Amino acid sequence: MSRRTWVRLDNASNIFLAAMSSVDSKVFRLSAEMAEEVDPELLQQALDRVFDQYVLYHSVLRRGIFWYYLEESDLRPRVVPDRRPLCDHLYHFDRRELLFRVVYHRNRIALEVFHALSDGTGAMHVFRDLVAEYVMACHPDDFADRPKSAPVEHGLERDSFTRYFRQDRTDEFAEAARSASLEAGSRTGRIPDEHVRRAPPIVSRGRRRIHRVRGRKAPDHRTRAVELDMPAEPVLQLARQAGVSVTIFLTALFLQSIREVDERARDATMAISLPVDLRQRFPSNSTRNFFATTRLEYDFGADDESLPTVCRSLNEQLRAQTTPEALEAKLVKLIGFELNPAIRLLPRPLKDVILGGINRFNNRSLTVAISNLGRAGFPDAVDSHVGAVFLMVSAARPQFCMISHAGRLTLTFTSPFVELDIQRAFVRALTGKGVPVGVSVSRVTVDESAGDRS
Repeated sequence: MSRRTWVRLDNASNIFLAAMSSVDSKVFRLSAEMAEEVDPELLQQALDRVFDQYVLYHSVLRRGIFWYYLEESDLRPRVVPDRRPLCDHLYHFDRRELLFRVVYHRNRIALEVFHALSDGTGAMHVFRDLVAEYVMACHPDDFADRPKSAPVEHGLERDSFTRYFRQDRTDEFAEAARSASLEAGSRTGRIPDEHVRRAPPIVSRGRRRIHRVRGRKAPDHRTRAVELDMPAEPVLQLARQAGVSVTIFLTALFLQSIREVDERARDATMAISLPVDLRQRFPSNSTRNFFATTRLEYDFGADDESLPTVCRSLNEQLRAQTTPEALEAKLVKLIGFELNPAIRLLPRPLKDVILGGINRFNNRSLTVAISNLGRAGFPDAVDSHVGAVFLMVSAARPQFCMISHAGRLTLTFTSPFVELDIQRAFVRALTGKGVPVGVSVSRVTVDESAGDRS
């Protein structure tokens, strides 16, 4: 028997293993509404073709003496009806199993991925190809005249963190990041502001306690999901009026919604975790994790509580933390920790304890988490067969993810709590500003689950 191919987990993945819990599976889901009800046989054919191209997705997770690692396996995935809880666990330490699943329900296809395998942008490459293959299988006559290109095999890719952020490569990263930022500015006709003046760092006022949302958990710890579907243009207009991105605008609106329904939050400091895709700063086509996390704060007890003020403050903080210099300093520190000889010699179970403790400490100092995957794109001939696209993640705290496609913006709130007061306040705020919003809520309690799933 030949030796199996294996790779070390990337820098971001190690924390997901230590942070995984019965409440938070560290699984995220991409899903798309199709024009017709899903044919499982054709979906399986599409999955087989795509699976053969992405060798990384053949991996199972193994435990070594010092670190976890991914090992190529001979397992094959099967599409299944969507009957499990949303973002249910994919990794079990006592089983040898693939780290993703493909499910279907009525006219919707979904890909669920364990975050130690890939991030949202990386998984979107796989999901895009899966949907494209499925559409072409459903409508072969529409694609009969299209030239067939040879499939591209994506191997067990190198870790982009150590490739670009080891200390001996930081100058290369900083220069590339500046070039990417300047190139983006040239396309818009202006130089990005961070190259004109460097935004001042935002300093937290004192040692105020960070507000944490509390609530009642579902009996079986399943994730509560609330999907919002709306036209993208009205939200873009509101964000432009505030002079910020859609991500910052909706984050500020979410913080205000928390204040509206929770008296403990009226004069509290709120902290937000917001990931940044590093592929926008440094070239990488990897489907593995390649992102950095930023932390934003707003002190409602000391600052103006108006929406424009909250937007401006969060925007300045984000810009300060995403300059090439700030990203370089953060990531070199993380890589240095992983490569530290003393840390490397610690046995894996002890590393899990340390990383788990760090994760619990971070959780206590966060209010919400936000993620924006941007615009989902499919091949032109496929695009018209795809409706709304959704992104959601398992949740240790309230959070929401957003993604857009075909002029529709979707937000999916996930929470370990059954209460919906914050989400209702958020929807009221949007509709009050003239944005029509469609809402769908998952069932998590015993009484709710008694009915058929919608």
